[in-house]
Amino acid sequence: MPDLETAFQTATKAHANALITITTVLLSRYPKQIAELAIKNRLLSMSEVSRFVEAGGLMSYSANDAESYRRAATYVDKILKGVKPAELPVEQPTKFELVINLKTAKQIGLTIPQTVLYRADKVIK
Repeated sequence: MPDLETAFQTATKAHANALITITTVLLSRYPKQIAELAIKNRLLSMSEVSRFVEAGGLMSYSANDAESYRRAATYVDKILKGVKPAELPVEQPTKFELVINLKTAKQIGLTIPQTVLYRADKVIK
């Protein structure tokens, strides 16, 4: 396992207030450890994947995974039926999800405003 503890200590010493994670092998392999270290170091943590929030991260805002996979499947279906990939339009996600972990917010002493909670698609208590 990479030396995550040292990385978080360095960030804290540099007066970091927040952590933004992107999809990498590191996040995929160690989401729980990264979330725990963010909590331990009282860093706000945001990600582009809801799995990070389910592992203890504070929040995520991203395209809906199920919708993205469904759209990808329709492209695969069209290609298998003979449509040339170059003929398919580029699509952008249209449905995004805000996921908030209230348990994590409480652990780091953060109050999430009700207006934000109302906008969330999923709230983990």
